[in-house]
Amino acid sequence: MSDLLQRALHSHVPYSRPSTPIAHEHQIGFVGLGAMGYMMARNLANDREVGSVPILVWNRSVSKSEALQKELGEGKIRIAQNVEQIARECDVIITNLANDAVVKEIYQKFSDALKSSQPTGKKTFVETSTIYPSLAGELDRLITSNPKLHLITCPVFGTPAVAEMGQLLIVMSGDYLAKKEIAHLFVPAVGRKVIDLGGNLEKAPTFKLIGNSMILGTLEVLAESLTLAEKSGIGSLPVLELVKDLLPAPAIVACADQIAHDKFDGSVGFAIDGGIKDAAHIRHLTAEHNSPMPVIDIAHQHLITARAIHAKQAAQGKENFKTLDWSGLVAGPRVAAGLDAFDSQKHANVVRPEKIDDDE
Repeated sequence: MSDLLQRALHSHVPYSRPSTPIAHEHQIGFVGLGAMGYMMARNLANDREVGSVPILVWNRSVSKSEALQKELGEGKIRIAQNVEQIARECDVIITNLANDAVVKEIYQKFSDALKSSQPTGKKTFVETSTIYPSLAGELDRLITSNPKLHLITCPVFGTPAVAEMGQLLIVMSGDYLAKKEIAHLFVPAVGRKVIDLGGNLEKAPTFKLIGNSMILGTLEVLAESLTLAEKSGIGSLPVLELVKDLLPAPAIVACADQIAHDKFDGSVGFAIDGGIKDAAHIRHLTAEHNSPMPVIDIAHQHLITARAIHAKQAAQGKENFKTLDWSGLVAGPRVAAGLDAFDSQKHANVVRPEKIDDDE
């Protein structure tokens, strides 16, 4: 590859490339093959040179690991028998998990495995989940008691569709050399750009929650505006076109499109449980720093409302989606306005009351 092309590919990596080649090829391990993790692991495996060692993967549901191996082949994907195997065999261990409790559980297993089998070489743990910042310190205490073990926090911004295209925005904090190594592993295979927030492991998770507060706050405003459009007789489609003109950011347009067309399938989007978890983390962060965010308080309530309505429908066998996407929070504004929670086709039947003349 020419030097010019090399520089172009890595222009969004804030670290120079290593001056000398690594002594051996990294054995990469990946834990957590959900909607995001599956795409990230697949892109990493596809980016490896022909003949490279396969990526070792583990997921609580082994069917996800088997699906990825079937898709890419045994030459690119190897399935671990357990989490401990990942910790013992891999040089780079990447985690992408659902919530803080699962993250802590997995890292405790990593720690226990490495205490019983002391590593002889360097290992870098890359935590890409959305977690509360203080958890980073707990993970650090579990992992880095051995000087050969390093942890970096590395949350990512983007939907599964963005992950599939390798266009995630990557945020990093932690040990400089570890970040440098992982940045060149992740770009351009997994993401398009790295933002370095220094050595404090809590900075990247904090940044991720701030970013998610912007996305969730915008989602709440879109939900309220599109509901008003339906209730006032304008309809959501003209407002969707307005969003495309006024707020053409892909994430915003995608959220508006989901609401306007009732695309609330959380299996292909961001499941509502994750949205509620993130909203709770953001509210905790705002309380900790005395920095109120009322829109997140409201969005949190609407997410819970949507989940409750969906759970009732599921209990009756009437749900349209097995897992609800967080854009389903529009159920809150819709129900408050007297509309159907998830079926905008029923909104066409809404009849605005006639204005009464005071003289009559």
